[in-house]
Amino acid sequence: MELRERLQGAVKDAMRAKEAERLSTLRMISSAIKDREIAARGEGAEVGEGDILALLGKMVKQRQESAKAYAAGGRSELEAKELNEIKVIGEFLPQQLDADQVAAAIAAAVAEAGASSLKDMGKVMAVLKAKYTGQMDFGAVGALIKAQLA
Repeated sequence: MELRERLQGAVKDAMRAKEAERLSTLRMISSAIKDREIAARGEGAEVGEGDILALLGKMVKQRQESAKAYAAGGRSELEAKELNEIKVIGEFLPQQLDADQVAAAIAAAVAEAGASSLKDMGKVMAVLKAKYTGQMDFGAVGALIKAQLA
């Protein structure tokens, strides 16, 4: 089932179950996707599954940073809200790769891109983003790629 259809089904289920917090998060996801579609329409592009997964990954990252800030500020109720939103958004992301799978994916991407130095890091990242969007944290992967290419 397509991601957008799953999202709409989840919105309907949350409305039926009267889950206000979950419904709020699902509507926020829908709104972000529609905003992205409107922006893409102006550029003459289409929003595909990969774009939506990247958007969802960005939303998770934003909420993780907010949760850390709330935890540092002693605002546990707001931290809990952010963590609940992460769980809901995570339902629509593919399964995250474990450390061994990430290492294998990096090795395969280095070989595919023919990378031999740090100058080729962008090529490796492009290969990884094309195949594993939403399945790994690309911020953390950058350090692993540097270590392998150094």
